[in-house]
Amino acid sequence: MREKLQAFFATLDRSRFIDNQYKALSKLDRPLPIGCGQTISQPSLVVYMTEALKLDEAHRVLEIGTGSGYQSAFLAAFSHELYTVEVIPALSERAQEKLSALGYTNIHYRIGDGSDGWPEHAPFDRIMVTAAPKKLPITLIQQLAVGGIMVLPVGHAGWQELKRITKTGDGTYAEEKLLDVAFVEMVGKYSL
Repeated sequence: MREKLQAFFATLDRSRFIDNQYKALSKLDRPLPIGCGQTISQPSLVVYMTEALKLDEAHRVLEIGTGSGYQSAFLAAFSHELYTVEVIPALSERAQEKLSALGYTNIHYRIGDGSDGWPEHAPFDRIMVTAAPKKLPITLIQQLAVGGIMVLPVGHAGWQELKRITKTGDGTYAEEKLLDVAFVEMVGKYSL
């Protein structure tokens, strides 16, 4: 999987997902502002998180935080279907335009509070969260299929852990710390 991800990364122009003065910095391996108080993650972290999700082409994936659509492109390229939720309408609309222009047809978009997931399409084989809740979002864990994996940052502004959650049964899951990270905070019920 790593080789396929690296090959995809090499062909995906990150500058296509940035519409402001930071576009010229798109080749740097660092997060960059995309407007609306949000950022596009550093490319190496996007690749790492995608690999940590252990995607399969048959998987149905839920993404919380569409943002620029850059992470969405990775998820859609390596899964069967992607359901992505973004709370900021302007970001969702721009991401939809960019991803459609790139030819993605397996992405479903929703504008709204991602902390509730997308229950009418659950369960999901994989869930990627790209904004940090202050505590584990049980609502999202409930929407994982048994054996499913969720990758997400958890914690407060300035101090978060990237975790991999594996659902082991109804109401049970295993938790693994992957890295220390810094993400924008999730809005919604898990930001309280």
